[in-house]
Parts: sequence; structure tokens; C-alpha cells
Amino acid sequence: MKDDRRSRFRDAHTDIETSHEVPDTAQTRAPSYKLAFNDDDFLCREELRPVRLQLELLKPQLLMDEYGVDSTVVLFGGARIPRPENKDQARTQTLADLSKYYDEAREFARLMTLRGMQEEGREYVVCTGGGPGVMEAGNRGAQDAGGVSIGLNIVLPHEQAPNEFVSPDLCFNFHYFAIRKMHFLMRARAVTVFPGGFGTLDETFEALTLIQTGRMERVPFLLFGEAFWRSIINWEALSEAGTISAEDLDLFRFVETAQEAVDIIDNWEGAGTKRDVIPGR
Repeated sequence: MKDDRRSRFRDAHTDIETSHEVPDTAQTRAPSYKLAFNDDDFLCREELRPVRLQLELLKPQLLMDEYGVDSTVVLFGGARIPRPENKDQARTQTLADLSKYYDEAREFARLMTLRGMQEEGREYVVCTGGGPGVMEAGNRGAQDAGGVSIGLNIVLPHEQAPNEFVSPDLCFNFHYFAIRKMHFLMRARAVTVFPGGFGTLDETFEALTLIQTGRMERVPFLLFGEAFWRSIINWEALSEAGTISAEDLDLFRFVETAQEAVDIIDNWEGAGTKRDVIPGR
């Protein structure tokens, strides 16, 4: 997007180019002489963390604004869930059995992308973590529909590259988990969660907590695979213990298929509202 703002001052790019053409002297070789905004070592100093946090929040925000992304549908889920055709290579039988949710994630993303393409602007843009497994299925489904999708990758100690189905212009890389989580939810019009591990659980409960406490508007919040979720979390026990309220169990729904998820999103009550009180307190 062209920046139509006018300035009487030289722009930063011009000064960077000019600074590369100065005479080579002891002074110009010194780290102190580098332009601050073009000095990687300076920007990575401990004291500059607040600036890096701001940049990491701002860059994806600006680029998504320029791309016209108005709302997203978020797909959380495990990176280890295989494609159905590769389920015989899964590490456990449970992972092999969960491979059916790869196809459901792919179909759900396809359906939501088609829906978004029927609206003005870019609505219901599929947003995943950009990795393998369920994330790949989500980006792949958006591509099946002829649409774009977002991938929010994060730097990990082991090598990880974005999956091949993320739209290149909407493929981002993060250092800070916290800022990445903000971008998952800032435009979310619906949140779907497929079976997964620690990362999926972390994202699930953080989002539910924001909605529970009124820090975030209610959106359709769907957990794919009721048997899986009930086997790892005793939701009713939390309510019976009083650590959450019975009303909190209405913040989400269990679903099994892509079409079921779409139907529930269409009929979700309370979307766009925020709690002003926390039940049970």
C-alpha cells in the first residue's frame, strides 16, 4: 500500500543508503556511528525489549490492515496430528485415530473461506500457527477454496518452517509468544480448537479466560472431538468444585464435523457481547 503522507524531511531509507557510502574511517566503522534503527546489535539489547515488543505487535497489525483483513477464524490444534494417508506413520494409535480431524480442519477452513469470500472485505480469514498437523490442514483448506490464510509462526529451538499452504504475504514469524497470542485473537470472529498438546491447551485456556473475565467479547468457541476433550479434562469437576461456574461451561461447544461447526457458528448466541460480571464470584 502506497504511503501518501508528505514530509519535508529525508526518509529513513535514503539515509540508510547514504550512510553506506560514507568514507571508510575508524569513526564510521565504529558501532556507535550506525543509525540506531539500522543497527541490529543495538535493537537486540536487553534494554530495547519494550521496543521489540512494540515492533512485533505493530508489523503484523499494519500488514494485515494493508491487506484488508477484517476478521479471522482461528484454528488451534496439534502439530503432530498426521494427514490421514500418513496415519500408519503416527507415533501412537491415538494420533493415528485423531488423523480424521485433519480432514475436518481442512474442510472447515474451506467452508469458512468460501463464506468470507462472499462478504465485503476479507472476512473469516483462516488463521493458524502456520506449522504442520492441524495448522497445515487449516491453511490447506483455505487454499482449496481459492482464498488466502494467515500463518503465525514462532521461532523454536528446533527447525520449523511455515507449511506450504500459508499465503506468503500473510506469513509472520514471532519471537514473543505473548504478542503472537494477541494476534490470534485481535480479529477473531470464531475460535476452533482441535486435539493437541501443551501449546493447544495453553491457547485454549488463555482465550477462554479472556472471555470468562470479560476481557474479550464472546465468539463462537468450538472444541472438535468431544471424546478427546472429555478424556483429558474433567470440565464438570471444575464446576462442581466451584473453581469455575456452571455458566462457564456454556462458553464453548463440542463438535465433530466441519458442517456442524459452521451451523453452530451461524446460530451462536451472545456473539460480540462482553461479560460485565463473573458468575460465581
